[in-house]
Amino acid sequence: MLFQQSNKALELPNAETALPDRETPAVFSEEHFVSGNRIVEPVPDNLEQAAFALGCFWGAERMFWQLEGVYSTAVGYAGGITANPSYEDVCSGMTGHTEVVLVFFDPQQITYQQLLAAFWESHDPTQGMRQGNDQGSQYRSAIYSNSEDQLVAADESADAFQVALSAKGFDSITTEIMDLASFYYAEDYHQQYLAKNPNGYCSLAGTGACLAPVN
Repeated sequence: MLFQQSNKALELPNAETALPDRETPAVFSEEHFVSGNRIVEPVPDNLEQAAFALGCFWGAERMFWQLEGVYSTAVGYAGGITANPSYEDVCSGMTGHTEVVLVFFDPQQITYQQLLAAFWESHDPTQGMRQGNDQGSQYRSAIYSNSEDQLVAADESADAFQVALSAKGFDSITTEIMDLASFYYAEDYHQQYLAKNPNGYCSLAGTGACLAPVN
């Protein structure tokens, strides 16, 4: 599903106007810079996968890798058309992708609901194709599910968080919620960027609203 206000929409490319596919994927380390755990499959069988977009992926990734129960994280691109896009491609707005954090987590230590709470509470999901001063379709808010259960949980959490946002005077949620069709890993210098560059840019900022537990 898609929550969107027309006055905050930017035109996304279609199959005819999108940049052409690239033949080769980005080159990156398969080990997490902080934990040393793998950021690509195969990973331990007990892990599950989640994908979130909440603005610039540098700060968003650090927020997730710091959560207890998260095995590893990676940044990349999802929700678009062009295969194997580069960072510059995505920033052009002509691939349709948004900046995404891929999370491998142990559901016995942290639940998907807890990840959803971290997602909603760490950014403003009402801003359409931007997040703070970062403007463009690559900064739009999104949840990309890996199962029907995740999709249902994401939709229910959006309804619950809208109540909290409305109570604080915020507009309607514009977050894109859909199945994860494809995920393309970003270039190596983006992976765990703020661990490699501790004084690097981080735009992550919440609204002060909290996600109430969903029954």
